[in-house]
Amino acid sequence: MTSSNLNLIFLGPPGAGKGTQAQRVVEKYSIPQISTGDLMRAAVSSGSALGEKLKNYMSAGALVPDELVLDILLERIGHEDCANGFLLDGFPRTVAQAEALETALVERNSPLSGVISIDVPDQVLTSRLTARRICSKCSASYHLEFLKPQKDGICDKCSGELYQRKDDSEEVIKNRLKVYHEQTAPLVDFYQKKKILYPVDGNKKIDMIFQEICDIIDNLNSP
Repeated sequence: MTSSNLNLIFLGPPGAGKGTQAQRVVEKYSIPQISTGDLMRAAVSSGSALGEKLKNYMSAGALVPDELVLDILLERIGHEDCANGFLLDGFPRTVAQAEALETALVERNSPLSGVISIDVPDQVLTSRLTARRICSKCSASYHLEFLKPQKDGICDKCSGELYQRKDDSEEVIKNRLKVYHEQTAPLVDFYQKKKILYPVDGNKKIDMIFQEICDIIDNLNSP
């Protein structure tokens, strides 16, 4: 099933499973997932005039202006594979960005269909992320609860030593969640007022979460 105008945004904290669900939505509904981070990295690599502008900001460690990010995003949305819609991941991050995006999409006669917010309690997210382990040799990923290695601390594939990434420590995760809530709470309020926010319980099995998301999308597409 496809839609002539299925323009979606995924919101959700680190560890909520947005990536897993986004990939399933992309496959089922034939719309591309668009990450502004990926777009900016690709623009810099291309050596284009826009890429050079971005490179100047990024190499200086400065924030890329909203206008520039939006320009890159709108250029990507203009591609043929977005004719049926798109799924945005990582943008907008602020209400100012959300307002600018809304204006631009309305001008193109292609407004947002819905914003799906995958909600998971902080305690669950912290538990999920702190249990992740990575192989020091082949970078294979494990989870002490959901995907345990056969031998503690040793990679099944190459016998490399498993380690915990610094950004998976409890202290760092708590800070990441704090920043997320500070940035996202106003966005949730913004889209709730627009009546296009659809919360999903992300503390369920993957298939159940996906079914809930599909029910929302199918309802958006119904006449």
